[in-house]
Amino acid sequence: PALSWSWAQAGLSSSGDSRPRQRARDCVKLTLLAMPQGATTEPPAAFFSREFLLRHIADIVAFYESRVKDEKGGFHQSFMADGTRFNEGFKQIVSSTRMVINFMLAGHVLGRQDLLELGAYGLRYVKERHYVADKAAYAFTMQDHEPADMTQQAYGYAFILAAHAAARRAGVTQSDDDIRQVFDLMEERFWLKEDGAYADTISANGEMSDYRGQNSNMHACEAMIAAYEATQDQRYLQRAEVLADTFTRRLAAKADGLVCEHYTKAWEPDWEYNKDDPKNIYRPWGIQPGHQIEWSKNLLNIYRYRQDCAWMKQRACELFDAAWKASWDDAHGGLIYGFDQDRKWTDDDKYFWVQGESIASAALLYHATGDQKYKQHYEDLWKYSWENFVDHEHGAWCGFKLSRDNKKYSEEKAVAGAKCDYHTLVSCVEALRAFPAAER
Repeated sequence: PALSWSWAQAGLSSSGDSRPRQRARDCVKLTLLAMPQGATTEPPAAFFSREFLLRHIADIVAFYESRVKDEKGGFHQSFMADGTRFNEGFKQIVSSTRMVINFMLAGHVLGRQDLLELGAYGLRYVKERHYVADKAAYAFTMQDHEPADMTQQAYGYAFILAAHAAARRAGVTQSDDDIRQVFDLMEERFWLKEDGAYADTISANGEMSDYRGQNSNMHACEAMIAAYEATQDQRYLQRAEVLADTFTRRLAAKADGLVCEHYTKAWEPDWEYNKDDPKNIYRPWGIQPGHQIEWSKNLLNIYRYRQDCAWMKQRACELFDAAWKASWDDAHGGLIYGFDQDRKWTDDDKYFWVQGESIASAALLYHATGDQKYKQHYEDLWKYSWENFVDHEHGAWCGFKLSRDNKKYSEEKAVAGAKCDYHTLVSCVEALRAFPAAER
């Protein structure tokens, strides 16, 4: 079947109209009242049902909403499994913005004004405290509410853009100005027109790094799609298309059809970068199956608006299939973190975000192609995650990663700059988008 979707299909609106949110609120109240209350480890019969997805979104935000607000501004970002805070004075821009997105999306989907207000509270901190007016720049990290690291990273700007898009789409903001301003900053500081990609990092003293990477561009692509959905401004969708073409076609042709993590200044794959650090959480060596799968998601989210671009659906399938074949662990379940050019595993740990993003992509692929294997992958991922990652006692998902045989490394649940359940919550929203009512 053709991939088609609108916010109305999910009971939502992209225009800020409060009536669909009220209908969604009424629907969710009835849905949640009808569902068994309290934590359960029993797998739901249908992980693709609307009821399950709404409930899981509610369970994720339930962990955060009562403890995340920092009365001095912004959000607390680091929590143990039971909700105890640690490293309280430290904030990082990616967690600051991802938490905004979480509350905006959850408030929109669940029809809860209190979550939208919590998201707005976090967005004010991004605009008023992370942003340093005399430098016209955002602090990458904050310590005790003062700017700490002023390194400018396209990765961070991508999520600033996405946070403003989420607020606009939820009807919390009524203007496109914030989206446009962040886009313009990215254009001025990072955009490399001749390369069809964004540069990665600018030091605090204004020097651009020669490092080039796919990760910041992948999230920039994701943010551009969100900006388009919030504003209907074609330039954001066009930029997403350019980024997708650059990384999943032109540059992937240099890496056996896969998306390489690291590049030289001339955009040649750099297979030596961090070769001695394959477990680096931001710039790992090797090929990341999770990133092939995130690009698959991006491609399908563009394709719904560009169905004349059949190559996008084809590449989405190819990237997902290659990643799945190389990284699904038949012995212990789940997708591993990294492999080399010969498909030999370089990091066999199981990272929460890889499973979450793969859930979203499998749902979108099933809806786009009708191929039952993607529905099976979706269910296998959920069964694995339900058993190993979902915290049935405290809510949300447990730590950042597990060992290959699914043992916890730590009781840390949320860590500034690393995890705030953004990927897991968004995967549920994407699944709501993918499965029409008749299939739930």
